[in-house]
Amino acid sequence: MSLCAQSGSERRGRRRRRALALVSAVTAAVVTASCSSAALAPAPATDQSTDNLEVMTWWTSGSEKAALQVLFDAVRAQHPNATIIDTAVSGGAGSNSQTALATRLRAGNLPDCWQTFAGAPLKSFANYGWIGDVSSIYTDTGLGSAIPGPILEAMSIDGKQYGVPTGAHRGNVLWFNSAALTKAGVSAPGAGYTFEQFVADLDKAKAAGVVPLCLGGRDRFTSVELFENNLLSVIGAQGWEQVSAGSFSWSGEQARTALDRFGQVLDRADPQASSLTWDEAAAKLGRGECAFASMNDSFEAEAAATGATDGKDFGAVPYPGTEGLFTAVVDAFVINANTPNGQNGMAFLTAAADPTATLTFNAKKGSVPVRTDVDVSSLSGYQQGAAAALRSSTVLLSIAHGEIGGTCFQEGVSNGVAAFKRTRDPAAFAAQMQSR
Repeated sequence: MSLCAQSGSERRGRRRRRALALVSAVTAAVVTASCSSAALAPAPATDQSTDNLEVMTWWTSGSEKAALQVLFDAVRAQHPNATIIDTAVSGGAGSNSQTALATRLRAGNLPDCWQTFAGAPLKSFANYGWIGDVSSIYTDTGLGSAIPGPILEAMSIDGKQYGVPTGAHRGNVLWFNSAALTKAGVSAPGAGYTFEQFVADLDKAKAAGVVPLCLGGRDRFTSVELFENNLLSVIGAQGWEQVSAGSFSWSGEQARTALDRFGQVLDRADPQASSLTWDEAAAKLGRGECAFASMNDSFEAEAAATGATDGKDFGAVPYPGTEGLFTAVVDAFVINANTPNGQNGMAFLTAAADPTATLTFNAKKGSVPVRTDVDVSSLSGYQQGAAAALRSSTVLLSIAHGEIGGTCFQEGVSNGVAAFKRTRDPAAFAAQMQSR
């Protein structure tokens, strides 16, 4: 059974809860483990040449698939005969993919490489011996000395690395459409933009007949990210440390303030939010059909795909109250410790670490290279700014994507957000956090 406490009607009959419970069941020993390295696995064998490589991801949007193809092309350049199987599982910002992965783990049929998030998810896989040591890639490509310390730590156990990051998405972003703001008589936000100004501008947009805030509500993670940004605006980096350490009070004054802000923004969101996926919401902002949106910067590439120009038709600032902070949503790839296709798998991860490939990859993905030694002047204006922020800001891991706390904690926050959306009751949120 899942180690995440069950919460009655919140889970009954709900497919996603069952999916997360399955992941929790498979990884139960890991989630509850300390950072013991007793089960850590060595690098996979690479002495046999094969023609196969299976990679499991949750990347299915246009920008995501184009970026992934960059890494596949790099593998084929070294291994022309390689047959690459792209096992993509859409939906849930990775939760559906992780459910499929858990099912295959139980069957003893793991893919060669798979996508995960930095921090707790990656370390769970490593602590249970399912993924191999890839420290040699960090040494061979110079990656270890070229990425911010918090991200390196999120990939490491006992000084060894167990996955390769493809890039960092900034989570604490507020997007805006220039034409929509003009129609609403609202000035583009800039440095020092406050939450109070944001709410006032949302109201101005609504009064002018402009949808105030786009939200891809069909993807549950988007609401969790919106909550996360409001939480960060209240508690800052110090409070984030308390969350990471498990000492933050989810029924305290700061949590209630964050939920109040979250509720104010939700009340001004697109009435069609529940029918939109995250990329559909991004496209809606790109077309000027709403004034604002807040989501990690995967959003940028999908907004630009409408033909809108970053820095002209749409722009971005840090979410109000979070300047100087960078919530890093770090996608990473890991390798099956027992893969028979070790050469191809390690070539795939090496491509993700390569300075040239990572620049091309991130240009298509909308994220930024985690390597600080890469010249980002060819990237979009937004990406250049995000890269500079990554290098100069306090880097924090994401709650919404389980980088802090792992599966059960992520599930508790997600359930808490859902409960609050239904009831607007802070106690309903706190109850979910207490029952996880």
